[in-house]
Amino acid sequence: METIDWEAEGERCVTLLQELIRIPTVNRGSEGGTCERPAAERLAEFFRAGGLEPVLLQPEPGRTSVVVRAKGGGDRPPILLNAHLDVVEADASRWRHDPFGGEIHDGFVWGRGAVDMKHMAAMGACVMALLGRGAQGQRLDRDVIFAGVADEEAGCRKGSMFLVEEYPDLVRAEYALGEIGGFSLHLFGRTFYPMQVAEKGICWVRATFHGEPGHGSMPDPNSSVMKLSRALTRLGRGRLPMHPTEIVSRWITEMSSELPQPQRSILRRLKTPQVAGLILDHLIRDADQRRSFGALLSNTATPTVVRGGTKVNVIPSRASVEIDGRTLPGQTANSFLAELRAALGPEGEDAELEVLSDIAPLVVDHGTPLFAHLGAVLRRHDPLGIPLPFMIPGFTDAKAYARLGTKCYGFAPVRFDLAHDLNFSRMYHGDDERIPVVGLKWGLRVLFDAVVGFCSGEARAAVV
Repeated sequence: METIDWEAEGERCVTLLQELIRIPTVNRGSEGGTCERPAAERLAEFFRAGGLEPVLLQPEPGRTSVVVRAKGGGDRPPILLNAHLDVVEADASRWRHDPFGGEIHDGFVWGRGAVDMKHMAAMGACVMALLGRGAQGQRLDRDVIFAGVADEEAGCRKGSMFLVEEYPDLVRAEYALGEIGGFSLHLFGRTFYPMQVAEKGICWVRATFHGEPGHGSMPDPNSSVMKLSRALTRLGRGRLPMHPTEIVSRWITEMSSELPQPQRSILRRLKTPQVAGLILDHLIRDADQRRSFGALLSNTATPTVVRGGTKVNVIPSRASVEIDGRTLPGQTANSFLAELRAALGPEGEDAELEVLSDIAPLVVDHGTPLFAHLGAVLRRHDPLGIPLPFMIPGFTDAKAYARLGTKCYGFAPVRFDLAHDLNFSRMYHGDDERIPVVGLKWGLRVLFDAVVGFCSGEARAAVV
């Protein structure tokens, strides 16, 4: 580690991230169009300059992933570094700086994908380049694979799922590191480092409401649109039932044990379903914290796409809403649909609920040498930080790699200074997405230390 010029490597990582942000890999789903290929080609060029031999793979033109391998001794199964290259759209009129400019302002790299998750693509690529140049100073006993994949933002089908189904041997690994985890979370004066070991499932639903068609000049309180409106109002004002899972309960227990009173006692009561809602509504003052805790303790249902009539003077006979449902470990699509129908109220009783996509939740064993090693590395680089296993409310490429038996952890380290007053979770799909330059450079060093340390027999023996 000390023989590497980390300032120079950090600058290389920052520059690569800027270049990737400037490639607008917006995933437009069914609308199609070239998306990830320019970014995959830029990474391939970067790898070749580092002495590695990447491959570009795609299920259709433009939807390209890049895979590269740094060979180790081959004594143990590989470890995979994963990052998705696609991003969601950004409304430039709402940003302080160009979302696809990759500019540096106030100590941050700004742009869509800075956090979700081109920073991991840049860090992972730089780690691979260091390995390709032999910068680890010793022989590794595992191959290290990097996959920069397409289509995560639309469900992974044209990216990690495609690789797992069509080229499994290229990405087969014992462990994988990806999003979301290893970032600093400042809470009540303490610094925590959540590391993903579980993620919620998805149950995307179209709810359709029916009514009598008619003329717009004659209002009908029981029209399809009014039924939909009442149902969504009820859904927005309510909350689905609380189901504290084992991983979230443990996270709350371990996190609260590091906090002073009364925060310790208040947070621990979140594990009690009967009072968790009251605590969120009346004792958790920060709105972002209320949303985060609520998403971890229950299934969630978020209306995102509403469709109704086609002419302003015609009352439509049907109106629909697409709902982004997220399910906790232990829950199923059927149990979620039952909760959703109840949450929609009387209008939901006759609504037509169609499941558009159903992917089960994922829970990964974290009683492993790698997970222990990741925690040790974080503590070494931030002695006051507290690493904890964590569940995320979204989904990631981990769902694809788990099909190969890979244990996937969220570990894309970055440090946010407490003075930044920046909410990490808001950066995902939000306005003014950005990442601190110093925190990114710190993350590169942590990631390299984690990978090389675990892949060397001496470091692994010390951890175990």
